[in-house]
Amino acid sequence: MSIPENSAPGGLVHQAPLSLNQDFLCMYDRGDEEGPFGPRYHIVHGWRVRGEVDVEALQGALDDVVARHEALRTTIVRTPDDRHQAICAPGSPRLTLRDLSTVPPGDRDAAAEGLLIEAEAATFPSTALPLLRAVLARFDDRDAVLLLVSHHTATDGWSMRLIIRDLAHRYAVRCGHDLPALPEPRQYREFAEWQRALVGDPAVMDAPRRFWSENLRGARVFTVGTDRPRSAAAEPTTAVHRFLIGADVIGPALKLGRATRSSPFMVLFAAFAVFAERVGGSPDVVVPTFTPGRGGELFQYTVGSFFNFMPIRVDLTGCRTFREAVVATRNVCVDAYSHDVPQILAHAPELMLPAIEDDRAVCVFQVFPFPFLLDGERVGDLEYTEIRRRLVSQPLGSDVPDGALWTLNLDPCGDVIGCVAYKSGLFDEATVAGLVAAYQEVLAELVAAPDAVREPVEAAA
Repeated sequence: MSIPENSAPGGLVHQAPLSLNQDFLCMYDRGDEEGPFGPRYHIVHGWRVRGEVDVEALQGALDDVVARHEALRTTIVRTPDDRHQAICAPGSPRLTLRDLSTVPPGDRDAAAEGLLIEAEAATFPSTALPLLRAVLARFDDRDAVLLLVSHHTATDGWSMRLIIRDLAHRYAVRCGHDLPALPEPRQYREFAEWQRALVGDPAVMDAPRRFWSENLRGARVFTVGTDRPRSAAAEPTTAVHRFLIGADVIGPALKLGRATRSSPFMVLFAAFAVFAERVGGSPDVVVPTFTPGRGGELFQYTVGSFFNFMPIRVDLTGCRTFREAVVATRNVCVDAYSHDVPQILAHAPELMLPAIEDDRAVCVFQVFPFPFLLDGERVGDLEYTEIRRRLVSQPLGSDVPDGALWTLNLDPCGDVIGCVAYKSGLFDEATVAGLVAAYQEVLAELVAAPDAVREPVEAAA
């Protein structure tokens, strides 16, 4: 791939080196039709919008957002001789209008979730600039759904909430509201340059390199068996299994976290480590997660694809109770996050060997609160509420490079909305649903009696 499909007027503006995150995606490059540079590697978010929407002002606000954030008009050039970011001049993103006036009021929430599923099953080429699209679906003159779709090489979940914040601001300004100007954002190319300078500085990187080399010595990543070998998997598509963990389980988990000075992630991850111990038959567990990778607050308000791949190793040997397992996990996580750097796998070349076996796949586990949550927030003439309670599974969704990606979202109402995105060529939905049910049973058991003595682990068959 070398030329954007829909180059913006004025063409190329800048060239910049790839970030190390983009280099990581290149490890899974399968061309422009599959994988992380293919048309199904996208991210979709939606909001209910109350108030009469001016379509012309909305289109103008979308144009403003694309002009403001370079990542939305950047393509990743990948040729045998060169890889770089090609940043183009601003263009106008596609805004699609949908009429949902025939949907009864009682069915509107389900229809809104159906729109999200439909958008996630659609395609969005990584060469089709700008890498932002919108759908405005109106139930009536004052009740609508606004969907934002972006290619995942250009954005992440945090970025999508930055985009809606900026879009709401620019829409209000275009409708005549006098709001304070938005601060100028740092651009993603600045992050790429900063990141490469960081990893080239021995004073910064020597300690993390030593830490990860020692921490992961002899370790092997946790994997689960697949329903079909990778070599026989005909379908490269990704399905999504969705589920809810109730407040009756999450409440005790959060209480245990407060008692042990542990974050919700640490408690839920500790339970996943116990689950992995039981499945894999070993108390020495390594499960990867993704960290924000934004350099602290330095690029907090930058739109782009940010993450660091971090394998967390928890040794549950000697943890007599789940409370002790949580404390052990907390200590491990504090050490790991204090050494959060890109390219950790370079210091543990044998860690991922189980994941390349033909009948095994890795599970990545992540937990998020809802950042920048718009929940009935009014900006100018419109009120925005994020559509976050999604529980309908789907056979086709946004792509994951391989294996299964577990995501737990902490809802402010006290429960957890979860999903597992998985390669449907490798796994049957029943298998994934069974793994989720087993994890939920383990979590409920552990948080209900955190001081109960743990049973010895029997090796998996």
